[in-house]
Amino acid sequence: MSAAVRGRPVESKPRRTAVYIDGYNLYYGRLRHTAHKWLDVVSLFEGILRVQDPAATLDAVKLFSAPALAKFAAHGHESMKAQQSYHRALSILHPERFSLVYGSHTFEVDGTTLPVYVAGQPFDRSVKCKVWKLEEKKTDVNLAIAIYRDVVQGRFEQIVICSNDSDIEPVLQAVREDFPNVVLGLVTPGAPAAEDGSGFRAISKSLARHVDWARKYILDDELVAAQLPLRVATRKRPIEKPSHW
Repeated sequence: MSAAVRGRPVESKPRRTAVYIDGYNLYYGRLRHTAHKWLDVVSLFEGILRVQDPAATLDAVKLFSAPALAKFAAHGHESMKAQQSYHRALSILHPERFSLVYGSHTFEVDGTTLPVYVAGQPFDRSVKCKVWKLEEKKTDVNLAIAIYRDVVQGRFEQIVICSNDSDIEPVLQAVREDFPNVVLGLVTPGAPAAEDGSGFRAISKSLARHVDWARKYILDDELVAAQLPLRVATRKRPIEKPSHW
């Protein structure tokens, strides 16, 4: 869909645009198990906006994430360092447009008791075991507050959300009702469907109904074209792409 879906005329005047990225959704929806994690999100969304809304100027990209915890990460402390390096690289390359907002991870120190899944058997809450359950906190709230405050302050004329999490529906509905002139865009962080139709995750209907345009996937070619340099210069030691990324 284009930004004119709701009857808005195509404008020649630049449309100030901000992108709000649910980092958890982007990673698990599109980047995990790929070689494209060293992603320049500013460059990626510049390309997407050129296609979706040529009148847009990308003024801000806001990434909402949580610090990796070594004890739960596949590569331990190396995963923590990789995430830190990635965020530093983005901040150095795009100091005026990129910003990072951290939430947190929480878990029960004694484990969380949950019912056991047994293949072919009905649910039985009496059969339980303890598991490590890691939960990301504050991301949705931080993202929603940032969107609404930016709109209230009149900072942007277009808001683009990169997420497929229906938990952010309330803020989209509020912006649509309170500020109908603000253009809303949605980019689902998923891959295109394979030839057999597998691997495709549909756009959340609760989100799509509030936006002016929606994009169902991010292409591999777009990810490849938007990779950060292998080495990012700093005033001291350069930042290098993590070897396991």
